[in-house]
Amino acid sequence: MSGIATLAIDQGTSATKAAVVLPDGTVLGLAEVPVEVHASPDGGVELNPEQLWRSVVTAGQQALAAANHPPLAAIGLANQGETVLAWDRNTGTPHGPAIVWQDRRSSEVCDRLAAHAPRLAHLTGLELDPYFVAPKVAWLRERVPTGLAITTTDTWLLHRLCGAFATDVATAGRTLLLDLDSGVWSHEACEVFGIDPSTLPSVVSNAELLGECTVFGGSVPVTGACVDQQAALYAEACHAAGQAKCTYGTGAFMLACTGDRPTRSANGLVGCPAWRIGDVLTWCLDGQVYTVGAAVSWLVEMGIMTEPADLDRLGGSVPDAAGATFVPALAGLAAPYWKPQAKAAFTGLSLGTERAHLVRAAIDGIAAQVALLALAAGNDLGSPLTMLRVDGGLTRSSTLLQVQADLLQCPVEVYPSPHATALGVAAFAALGAGQQHEAAAWAPSAVVEPSISEDEAAARLAAWRAVADATMEC
Repeated sequence: MSGIATLAIDQGTSATKAAVVLPDGTVLGLAEVPVEVHASPDGGVELNPEQLWRSVVTAGQQALAAANHPPLAAIGLANQGETVLAWDRNTGTPHGPAIVWQDRRSSEVCDRLAAHAPRLAHLTGLELDPYFVAPKVAWLRERVPTGLAITTTDTWLLHRLCGAFATDVATAGRTLLLDLDSGVWSHEACEVFGIDPSTLPSVVSNAELLGECTVFGGSVPVTGACVDQQAALYAEACHAAGQAKCTYGTGAFMLACTGDRPTRSANGLVGCPAWRIGDVLTWCLDGQVYTVGAAVSWLVEMGIMTEPADLDRLGGSVPDAAGATFVPALAGLAAPYWKPQAKAAFTGLSLGTERAHLVRAAIDGIAAQVALLALAAGNDLGSPLTMLRVDGGLTRSSTLLQVQADLLQCPVEVYPSPHATALGVAAFAALGAGQQHEAAAWAPSAVVEPSISEDEAAARLAAWRAVADATMEC
């Protein structure tokens, strides 16, 4: 082993982040390169794969330069999960744009296969929804030449980094093609979507040697890979059943560890692998809010806010939303609704409604959806969550954190680093390289306690849900 530092690459929806990390979690160097995402009125959300690749290379090079090019022991790659592309395995050349996880155009595939939804949920733990991978693969297969590989972006990036044709078990668990119990491809699920399982990448653990990378100078083993949210779950030390976290990024993603047993949700969440280290597989429950940071960006574009700091400057300046309600379904609704065609809505407006009330309604709507996910997880686990660990850019809003704790009726612990995903995949890579390493110990930068009663929280959630339900009937 030529070094002890790990280069962790977090390839996200709107940017690629790279961090040079020591085994104790110290970040020596950091870089972030934006990625352009293009949305269209027909529900399409796409990005340029070559720009994606350049962002990975550039971020990695810049992070290494910022860290003064320390010798590396390993490289780890985190990915955005459900984004897919078609590409030539012989040349590594992509064919057309990548289809981003928010893309809704494969709804037609889900409608066509609706009769298979219960069986797919049992096999894979997932809902039949265009959010997941297989509907996108089937949709894209009808539009690209035969013979091309269609995979999640991690497989393509790993191929370019080290020549592997692989995907980690946590990312594979986002496909609607993986057997939830065994962590291997389900031939039955593949048959539903018309996918030949022999064309799929190898399913690997989150901490093992995948190949050697020469992209960043020298030859460095690639030994860690994980979907972004499970990497963050690992970094935030949610390793035991009942421990949960929520990341507030482009979307909000609430994951609750279920330990050594897979759970098929009866409350609108999805069950999936969290990670596999060696032969030990750990599972989790997962719930999603598709547009959170994306909703804030939309509010800025609409002129309701001028910058994310207005969440506190405006939203925190009023005691409540004065009757206004916001359902942030700008890309449909995920768990626990699974309504891909749902539309966003502001309701309850009057001549007295001010911009501050609209911003506060947006905060309330985001927090309400996360609270519903946490309640669903508690119901599936058999007891309520006793705390929620949180990370992501919107955790800078003290107003959002307080509303979230109020609606959850449990403490909210703020992860002290904005790099949870990178630190999680760095831990996997270090383990894969043979280092004795776990997610670094940490203490929350803040703990926010509920400030309202349980009855008031229940009433607020019920009121928001009534509006959301009515909106979906429109």
